[in-house]
Amino acid sequence: MAEGADQVQAPPYFLCPISLQIMRDPVTLPTGITFERECIEQWLFSTSKSSSSAAPAATCPVTNQSILRTDLTITPNHTLRRLIQSWCASRGVERFPTPRAPLDDAQLSSILRQARLPNSQLSALKMLRSIVSDSDRNKRLVESFPAAIDLLLSAFVSSPPQEEGSDHEAMAILCMLKIPDRTVLESFSDILDSLTSVLRRSRPESPQPRAHAVLLMKSLLRERDIPATKLMSLKQGMFDVVVGVLRDRVSYTATKAALQVIHGGCPWGRNAAKAVRAGAVAVLVEALLDEPERKACEMMMVVLEELCSGCEKGIEELIGHAAGIAVVGQRMVRVSPLATESAVRLLRSISSIRQGTAEVVEEMMQFGVVSKLIKLLLHDGEVVIRESAKEMAREMLRKHARVWRSSPCITPQLRALYPPSA
Repeated sequence: MAEGADQVQAPPYFLCPISLQIMRDPVTLPTGITFERECIEQWLFSTSKSSSSAAPAATCPVTNQSILRTDLTITPNHTLRRLIQSWCASRGVERFPTPRAPLDDAQLSSILRQARLPNSQLSALKMLRSIVSDSDRNKRLVESFPAAIDLLLSAFVSSPPQEEGSDHEAMAILCMLKIPDRTVLESFSDILDSLTSVLRRSRPESPQPRAHAVLLMKSLLRERDIPATKLMSLKQGMFDVVVGVLRDRVSYTATKAALQVIHGGCPWGRNAAKAVRAGAVAVLVEALLDEPERKACEMMMVVLEELCSGCEKGIEELIGHAAGIAVVGQRMVRVSPLATESAVRLLRSISSIRQGTAEVVEEMMQFGVVSKLIKLLLHDGEVVIRESAKEMAREMLRKHARVWRSSPCITPQLRALYPPSA
């Protein structure tokens, strides 16, 4: 709503029936009801996704009348928009600018022609980025143009880009779009290689391109129909640059995307070993030491557990890190049930390795891990504890009871709480 409109009562016909806010870009359906463009476009296209071509595309949210695909047109209500703008001016309410007309086929084709020219590619892509960010309708139109997707991909898949910065603009646009499955399947490896190159050459003082590149990697790896052979063939270089994004804390969004890239690759082939080789274990341990967000901590614990369960070298790296065991124990409680289960699974793996078991088990007592395992059984925490996590904790306490009960670090209070069955 325009500034000041909440203190001035607006005429009801100025308000969108969906948002109940003053309309900035009023449009009218064939049913005769007027809505804010953004609101009704979201309504129409969200309800038409599952309908067949013969069925009504959607219904009017006010009259509940069916609207056929052939009638699914929205008409700008310029008269009402000018009336609203005049009313806002007379009441001292901040006026809003005349909205930009929606993107159409002819305009998109013109922008794409400009983007193919070496000297105008960057300016054309900046214009397209602004237009795509305007509305969901514009996004859908660009997604439906194969030539647009191909051009955006070629802007950073080609090396070097036609104009400096055009690859970054293209990635920013693609992050707002859904790349067609066909394109992903056909160009999966080439796109990943190009994104890896972008991450490798991006400067630390320019975080946005790195964030966009890793976000695109995440969206590619989430496609369900990618052949297993391609997923097992992910390159070491890709993991190197993704772990670099984690290490540099580019942004919270980029960190989450990088974690999801590693998570998506770990189950396939020797990808877990590649991530470990890239230094992921040490980076995750150090990130967990001071990460304030619970959701991020949960994702880090899950990925750390995957790296250690999928690669023996991962466990060695965790044990070898000065804060490895301590941070797993620290994050075992007060994060989430999933993080707790991942932490307990990690500790079980750590305490079961053949080499250095006695030293590791003693470290677990020194770092307070044993007391936290006991508290899990007593359900002394801020999150719900899954039964599977309790059972693993009970198993560890039973297995190492002789060492832990006789440890000089155990307090009388903790010894009294130690489960009798252990």
